[in-house]
This record gives sequence, structure tokens and C-alpha cells, in this order.
Amino acid sequence: MRADLSFPMARPRLARVALTVSLALAGALGAVTSAQAQAGDTIAKVKQSGVFTIAYRESSIPFSYLDGSAKPTGIGWEICNKIADKLKTITGRGDLKVVAQSVTSANRVPLVQNGTVDIECGSTTNNSERGKQVQFATNYFYTGTRFLVKTDSGIKSLADLKGKNVVITAGTTNMLVMRRVNQEQNLGLNITSAKDHAEAALLVESGRVDAFAMDDILLYGLKAMSRTPASLAVVGDAIQVEPYAFMMRRDDPAFQKLVNDTLAELMKSGEFEALYKKWFLSPIPPNNINLNAPMSDELKKNLTELSDKPAT
Repeated sequence: MRADLSFPMARPRLARVALTVSLALAGALGAVTSAQAQAGDTIAKVKQSGVFTIAYRESSIPFSYLDGSAKPTGIGWEICNKIADKLKTITGRGDLKVVAQSVTSANRVPLVQNGTVDIECGSTTNNSERGKQVQFATNYFYTGTRFLVKTDSGIKSLADLKGKNVVITAGTTNMLVMRRVNQEQNLGLNITSAKDHAEAALLVESGRVDAFAMDDILLYGLKAMSRTPASLAVVGDAIQVEPYAFMMRRDDPAFQKLVNDTLAELMKSGEFEALYKKWFLSPIPPNNINLNAPMSDELKKNLTELSDKPAT
């Protein structure tokens, strides 16, 4: 009988335990949901942490690269710091700390996705495939794949590369473009990869490969920054014109608007054109070399259209 009498008394205690566990689980799930929501809200994340992390490339001249003091610089880096200034105002964080994070072609997309960096200001092509993983801002440059070669190589065009050794930076769209062209035109290219643009250019300079296939503006930058610029040449017609744009996390409309509004202000006010002149038509650090790269018709058009249309 005692056992029977004790059973109904135990029920309330079990119910209270179950309720406590349920509430704890709900709280934990709520915390996870809150954390996930914040991870997708860059402005809220920055306001709470007081930190804004900008990804840069070490040799994507003149978009973002290391200057003579091994500090990031370039037109992309400068614009992203203007975005940081906007964040200071919006979040009320006058003490906002801007952290620089070096990235490569291979890891730039994952580091944006997982929240390690908040925005990437390098030379990343805006295309539909990447658009499934990250959000792109308004396009701020247009380029095409060409070739860096030794001046005395005799190579002037894609056809001259038949059967030769070509290096391409790993993780770039140029690799996909060149593999497709190689197959379609039966060129018999021996394609290898380099970890970054600087390494690829060095392979050309040292004669270990015949050409470096990459976005033409980056090739002009690498040529200008080399120890012997006259020994290198950028050749060939551009293969597939592509836009560059800053990368952000997907599903974060408030931050996307802040970034695009900043770019729109720069482009409509004429400040972007001044920045372009500074980085593409004037001597730049560390060696005060002038790239002498006039603004393309595609970019001139986008100063008014403000398109974020990806490459096809």
C-alpha cells in the first residue's frame, strides 16, 4: 500500500523535473537561435564586439596588397575602411577596432561564410556560382584573363601558348576559364597552380613556366612591382570580361545596404573617380610605379548603373 500511495505523490515531482528540463532546453535552443541570428547580422555583431574584420590579399595590386611596411593598402582596402567609418556612426562605436585578416584565393569564401571576416576587399570575381555561397556588393571593377610572359619569349597571343606551361593561381575563376579554353581549342597546355599571384609571377620571371594566366589588371600590377618590369609583358586579347566586387555573408540585407550605399555615394559624388585616379593612374606604393590603366567602358557605365550583376 505504501508503494501505491507514494506513486501519485511522485508524479508532481517528475512533472516539475520535466518542466525544468524543457525550459532549460528551450533556453539553450533560444541562445543558439540568437547566436545564429547575430552571426547573420553583421551590424549587430560589430556593435556588440566592437570589432570589424576586413579580409585583404597580400599581392592583389592595386586592390589590396602589402605596402613597404607590410601593411595592407589599395583601393579596395581604402573603400572598406570607409565602410568601417559608416559602421562607427551607425553602431555608435567610436572605439571600433578594424582588424586586418590576410586571405588567399582558396580560403577567402569559407572565411566570409563562417564569420572569420566580415567583408573581403580583394580582387574577387562576382559570379553566379560564388553567389550561392556569399553576397556580392555593387561591382567596382571589370577585367579579363590575359597572360604575363617574359618580354623575349615570343609569346603574343593565346595561340602562341600551344603546348606550353601555364601557371594559374589556385581557387580563381581563371583556372576554370583556361581549362575550358584549353579543351575547346585543343591547345595541349600544361596547367599548374600557384598558391598566390606573387608566386605565379615569380615562376614566370624565373623561367620555370611560360606564362601566368590571370586578370589583366593584376598582371599589370605584378609587372610594375617586379624588380625588372621591362623583362615582363602582358599579352593576348582578354578572355571573358568579369566584374570584381566585395564579398559579404548572405542573408544580411542591412549590412548589404550599408555597403552598397557607401559605394553609391562614392560613385555618384565623383570620389570613386578620384580614388581610381589615385590607384590606377598615379604612382603607388611601395615603389611609386604608375599602372597607367585607364577606366574601362564597363566600369564607367557602372558608376551610374550601380549593378551587382555577376559574370556569366
